[in-house]
Amino acid sequence: MTPATINITAAERVGDYVLRLSFDDDTQQTIDFNPFLSLSRHPDIRVYLEPARFAAFRIEYGELVWGDYDLCFPIADLYHNKLMPDAALEKAA
Repeated sequence: MTPATINITAAERVGDYVLRLSFDDDTQQTIDFNPFLSLSRHPDIRVYLEPARFAAFRIEYGELVWGDYDLCFPIADLYHNKLMPDAALEKAA
């Protein structure tokens, strides 16, 4: 169950495209963004496959963002570590 309000309090890069996120209810998630980035066909998303660009994330107002909100995700999806539906991942496999 997702709390009514949730914020990201910390983000640490622990792999090429992997971040460990901490939330304000003491929950942590380790999220691999590589499948999302690699499977995307949109060039504005694929630019974040460049390691330095991916590493330039920040937390702003409790959200994880890149650039001028060029790349951001719903907090509930990050909280549950569900960037993509399982069907999309299975189809790509």
